[in-house]
Amino acid sequence: MGEVYLARHALLKRPTAVKLLRPEQMNSQSLARFEREVQIVGQLSHPNTIAVYDYGRTPEGIFYYAMEYVDGLTLDQLTRREGPVPPARVIHILRSVCLSLREAHERGLVHRDIKPQNVMLTRRGGEDDVIKVLDFGLVTNVDAGAATKLTRTMGVIGTPLYIAPERLREPRNNDPRSDLYAVGAVGYHLLTARDLFEDVSEVDVYHHVLNTTPPRVREWIDTIPQGLDELVADCLAKAVDDRPPDAQAVIDRLDHLELSWTQSEAVAWWERQKPRASAP
Repeated sequence: MGEVYLARHALLKRPTAVKLLRPEQMNSQSLARFEREVQIVGQLSHPNTIAVYDYGRTPEGIFYYAMEYVDGLTLDQLTRREGPVPPARVIHILRSVCLSLREAHERGLVHRDIKPQNVMLTRRGGEDDVIKVLDFGLVTNVDAGAATKLTRTMGVIGTPLYIAPERLREPRNNDPRSDLYAVGAVGYHLLTARDLFEDVSEVDVYHHVLNTTPPRVREWIDTIPQGLDELVADCLAKAVDDRPPDAQAVIDRLDHLELSWTQSEAVAWWERQKPRASAP
């Protein structure tokens, strides 16, 4: 939908990310979606959610918004570098994502595009491994008829490997538990460094998401805690009602696993990665 540039606030001198709507996307539908994105994200205040500073239009009529700049790496980059991620760190990551989603869901918002590329790791305020959920561009309000109509005209949107089955059957479906399916798919990817379904075409991915139960995480790595394996499998349930009821339920189950990614472990990892992870 847009292009993101690294900028600097003229007065505060802090780095800022500025997203512009591509000129070729300038039509009433894309403008409505882009403006809806920034207005929705502006309502959210959880520290694990990307913060929006301002938005508007340039003298030329190009729509933009300014948001916090995150200096770090995505979960996709993490697994490409590291392979499977330690379970304790995965628990930390998934818990943080669910904290972000909990606030959004309580406000009646569904993200609809949770995936490794839309979650970043960073260092912030003296803490290491701070999680930021990005790109609420596919968010829609569960109770907003106008937003639902806008989405319907655009068909199925999202990333196939992380789209819940009910959204493939009915793109207008905006049940918050579709985000929990994506959380399960992200957890699966982090723990195994694999996709749910590999070496298949995009068309075949749709078929497998609807009909195929992926191998359990412990089939790839048998040292994964059983409780974490079961939670990922429950989030990936084909039937919505077989998944955890809400983000808080996922957080509670993660907390009961009693595995901790310590700050000292996080500091050590970031110190090893610092030359590679920092932005130019």
